[in-house]
Amino acid sequence: MINRLFDHIHKFSQAVDSDLRLIEAALSKKEFKKKDHLLTAGHTCHYKYFILSGCIRSYFVNNKGAEQIVNFAIEDWWMTDYDSFINQNISQLNIQAIEDCTVLRLSKSDFDRITTQSPALSTYFRTILEKRHIADQRRIQYMFNLSGEEMYDTFFEHNPSFTQRVPQYMLASYLGFTPEFLSKIRKKKAEKRS
Repeated sequence: MINRLFDHIHKFSQAVDSDLRLIEAALSKKEFKKKDHLLTAGHTCHYKYFILSGCIRSYFVNNKGAEQIVNFAIEDWWMTDYDSFINQNISQLNIQAIEDCTVLRLSKSDFDRITTQSPALSTYFRTILEKRHIADQRRIQYMFNLSGEEMYDTFFEHNPSFTQRVPQYMLASYLGFTPEFLSKIRKKKAEKRS
């Protein structure tokens, strides 16, 4: 299973065997059942998680008591609360398994050590963070510039696997919709196809 991570590292950096051995020694494998929390708000995030199998979400509970989804992650993606992980402060986010999951986790101290010792791993993690930031930035732009239907279409076009794996109320939360609004969009699309 570690080869899955190695392949991912090679896509974004010039890591050599010594870099891979360095990160492999720092990782621990962990399994979570559906609905298990990897992190709960009010605690400090001590790990970055590389998903080997399963689907995970990060979310917070807003002032009205509703869950607001920030991100999803599936196989070959990393998940963490970057603010809490990097700054080692109290998290406002929860990270939860949507499906049974197997992850590789990397602690903050090991992350700091290996990115200092390995320029290739530093490049890899910087690239991953940049890609996450770009995706978040685009999502914010979409929320302000696209209609609800256009936003759904864009999300579906770029992430078709999520629409099959993620419950609709979670997808609605992520897109900034109510579940009822998402249901109307899906019904309208189904009618167009018939």
